[in-house]
Amino acid sequence: MESTQLRRFSTDRLDLVASTLDHILAELDSSDRLASMLNAEIGPGWPPGEYDRGAQEFFRDRLIEGGERVVGWYGWYGIRRAHAGQQATVVAAAGFFGPPSEAGVVEVGYSVVESFQKQGYATEIVQALVRIAFSDLRVHHVVGRTTPKNLASISVLERAGFVQVGSTDDKGHIRFELARASKLA
Repeated sequence: MESTQLRRFSTDRLDLVASTLDHILAELDSSDRLASMLNAEIGPGWPPGEYDRGAQEFFRDRLIEGGERVVGWYGWYGIRRAHAGQQATVVAAAGFFGPPSEAGVVEVGYSVVESFQKQGYATEIVQALVRIAFSDLRVHHVVGRTTPKNLASISVLERAGFVQVGSTDDKGHIRFELARASKLA
């Protein structure tokens, strides 16, 4: 993303759209404004999981500080494409906690709207985020954290190729990691 900023990415079922400051400002104002910008329906259960107002404000502040050069290193909207007479629908919020560190590490996070959980969207999104991260040669490791009780999240990370590399930290999270070398092997 350093030389060419990636703002859209497609998977088998989803279009991922990198959140810009305009997206976040619209979302903080109303889900209807965001839906209009994304040309997709936003249903009940939005925002999902840990992607709450505090997370939205965090992304807003980082985008204000970093400007256009950090678009793609924070939030991404997961939009299920229109099909079988159903409108395109925002099913998830995901992204990174910022650009790569000096050590070449980025951390992913993801939340799926409850009515779309257990359908493989989280794994699809995490796999896409890994591809997005490794498209930047500065990135050597992608990290994900979850709690030991969040078996669904552990399963998502493992299906995406991550391995557990640490026990619980001071916040009770376990760390999973995927190295560029293992991704390319």
